[in-house]
Amino acid sequence: MTPANPLATRSALPFELPDFAALTPEHYRSAFAQGMVEHLTELAVIAADPEPPTQVNLVDAWEATGQLLGRAALAFFTVKWADTTEELSAIEEEMAPLLAAHSDAIYLDPALYRRVAALADRVAAGETDVDDQAGYWLERTRRRFERAGIALPEAEQGRLRELNGRIAELQSKFGRLALAGMNAAAVWVSDVAELDGLSASEIQAAGELAAERGRPDAWLIEIANTTGQRPLDVLTNRALRERIHRAAIGKGFGGEHDTRAVLLELARLRAERAGLLGFANHADYVAADACAKTADAVWERLTGMVPAVVENVAAEAAELEAVLQRLEPGATLTPWDWQYLSEIVRAERYALDAGLLRPYLEVEHVLRDGVFAAATALYGITFVERTDLVPYHPDVRVFEVREADGTPLGLFLADFFTRASKQGGAWMNNIVDQNHLLSQLPVVVNNSNLVKPPAGEPALMTWDDVITLFHEFGHSLHGLLSDTRYRSQSGTETPRDFVEYPSQVNEMWALEPSLLANYAVHVETGEPIPALWIETLLGSTLFQQGFQTAEYLAAALLDQVWHTTPLDELPTDPEQVEAFEKAALAKVGLELPLVPPRYRSAYFRHTFEGGYDAGYYSYIWSEVLDADTAAWIRATGGLTRENGERFRRRLLARGGSIDAMDAYRDYRGQEPDLTHLLERRGLLR
Repeated sequence: MTPANPLATRSALPFELPDFAALTPEHYRSAFAQGMVEHLTELAVIAADPEPPTQVNLVDAWEATGQLLGRAALAFFTVKWADTTEELSAIEEEMAPLLAAHSDAIYLDPALYRRVAALADRVAAGETDVDDQAGYWLERTRRRFERAGIALPEAEQGRLRELNGRIAELQSKFGRLALAGMNAAAVWVSDVAELDGLSASEIQAAGELAAERGRPDAWLIEIANTTGQRPLDVLTNRALRERIHRAAIGKGFGGEHDTRAVLLELARLRAERAGLLGFANHADYVAADACAKTADAVWERLTGMVPAVVENVAAEAAELEAVLQRLEPGATLTPWDWQYLSEIVRAERYALDAGLLRPYLEVEHVLRDGVFAAATALYGITFVERTDLVPYHPDVRVFEVREADGTPLGLFLADFFTRASKQGGAWMNNIVDQNHLLSQLPVVVNNSNLVKPPAGEPALMTWDDVITLFHEFGHSLHGLLSDTRYRSQSGTETPRDFVEYPSQVNEMWALEPSLLANYAVHVETGEPIPALWIETLLGSTLFQQGFQTAEYLAAALLDQVWHTTPLDELPTDPEQVEAFEKAALAKVGLELPLVPPRYRSAYFRHTFEGGYDAGYYSYIWSEVLDADTAAWIRATGGLTRENGERFRRRLLARGGSIDAMDAYRDYRGQEPDLTHLLERRGLLR
């Protein structure tokens, strides 16, 4: 790596924003390679230090290592997920096993482990002191060594290294195949009449997309990674709805982008690794390091909700069946009818039509007068757009975030629109981790996949898009308001079944009447959303909770079945995947033909690309905390600085520097009450 590489040193740009304009794929590759070498060299010096271990010469010293590798990884994966190329995909494929081996080289190093254990023993014996954040770092790091297999015999460690490398390769491959399959699943339309229900700008955008791909006489409907698809809310053409639905649920189940062989090998290797490490299965391995602690606890909570959910689904289906018979006597209710008919029921019951609502939900208003306004009201922070800073893609916007007194706090990047080079869904990630040790302020980014309107047209959102924007910004607040000494404890560095909690809490402000009246204004007339509609939105929060909970639980429990099934009972042939999936859903009582899982196995990127493997349950686990918190906030004044400061200082600011549930109990003053979640989802029986 040459000194000319923009990643060679800390960026001189404001807030250490990477110089994306200057970065090339080769810069990432060489920075990864050199960064891994430097990191191991730096850690070897710490391991060989003859002085007794202390917070300064072990914890602080360790946290100052690997800066080059950290810069490379944070910048690379920001671009890889949001604007990939064949070159970047090749680098990810090359680096995935190397990064896994790098982690093994650290956490299977006996000299480093002895150093960590020695400091823990010295603290326990009263020979030296560490502060609370260093103490928690020490506890977590020692546990990470043990979970990584430091106590295994050498031969078994060798097999563990092989497994980790292969798992990393397969997770990367699954992600690449799933993205390609999602893009390939796009549905072509040759008759514009079939697009009835879409807005004029949406039809125009579909035509422009088709023209870009060489078909100026057609229209193209892109497919999202989920099972449900936005156009199914409004398309009146039943045959087109069916084509879109079948394209969505067929991704990865055959053809050029078949993911089944990859996911089977992944499930089997994860099961083998869990057994090698002394766990009953991969789900137990994951839960042991999370708030849940055991896979049995996860199973009990999820399956306990199923009977009430199934009952609600049946009632909702009967209601939709009645509407279908009114529209098309003799027709049979199908999965591709559900969203469309639901919107009809919603409009009739709540006088709220999704198509009429969208002109009131323009991205700029929702962002500035909703998402940002809520953050200002709660935390006093403000947002100033920085058009002088160059992001990684022209669509990305950059905002400087400031404290109430004007002190710089960090940067927020917003990347809203879909493109073929971007993975599906919505997410937040860090580009720079907040920490006091290296005096770094946070830089975070939110990604979503809104359809980009034609030039000069406003970008309109669905209500689900609005909720998603508030949700992902909740993750960004976790990163921006972090106040920790160490990078490894910054912001969202918490257990995966806790990390969704602050973001879910932030969703509550989407329905705050005082905010809704300001951000939901008609894009052409400027008129605020009718007051009756606000009351309707507030009253419709239980609408379709059976469907929404069922599709989520089906995916979460499918994830659990894949990762609790013993190795010798897992499928070995890709043709067995659908049968396994069907049996898994039947086992948990959620084999519902009208309500497929939110993600089927072959496009379940959360679990088979990694990150939420055996952890997709996290959303509902976190929602228990969220629902309890939201009820408490409403009871104590709602959108106030007092409530915001308490949430910020006692919870958000602590990141992963304290046990997650200890932080929750300190903030809330008690254990979470499950009743609030059951009430929210209409599941109290």
